Amino acid sequence: MIKVTLIGDSIRQRGYGKVVPKLLGEGFEVFQPADNCRFAKYTLRGLFDWEKQMSGSRIVHFNCGLWDICNIMGDGKLFTAEEEYIENMLRIADVLLKRYEKVIFATTTPVSDKNIYNKNSDIKRYNDIIVPKFLEKGIIINDLYSTVAADIDRFICADTIHLSEDGIEVCAKQVADIILKTAEALGSVAKSNTLTAHIDGAPV
Repeated sequence: MIKVTLIGDSIRQRGYGKVVPKLLGEGFEVFQPADNCRFAKYTLRGLFDWEKQMSGSRIVHFNCGLWDICNIMGDGKLFTAEEEYIENMLRIADVLLKRYEKVIFATTTPVSDKNIYNKNSDIKRYNDIIVPKFLEKGIIINDLYSTVAADIDRFICADTIHLSEDGIEVCAKQVADIILKTAEALGSVAKSNTLTAHIDGAPV
């Protein structure tokens, strides 16, 4: 039995997080906060609150970005400026790397062009900023952005930001696959020939 933690905003909470435990199966114990982990600083604070429940996890998979990369005030400024986002995300990374054997970051997913608060150009820019820094630290990158961007009309639902049922299915499969592949590298599960995770950069 290998313990895994899933952390993330509603893309995880009401999306892939509902399906991943079933895909991983009986060989895995999965903890994920009931809470929406929201923006990076909220997630950073949550690592204190969730530490006991996360204890024993060997793999942590997390996503964090949509709340940060939004213009909800209508003033043209994103909720979290680049510098603050980088600082908070690197602090999250350092805490997770200190406590757990393997850390996986899922890139922030795109939104529909009809979304009035988020722009994919900003999402891509923030992904492009943080991914190289995470790779330098040895964090594994799960590129959900590219997967969803391949067919936004299909994978994003009518609210313009959350995953559709097809989006949940494809993202959950990708998350489960990369966790399985990472667990195999830890020697925790039998080898599989069916893994299809879209992985960039650091070896797992």
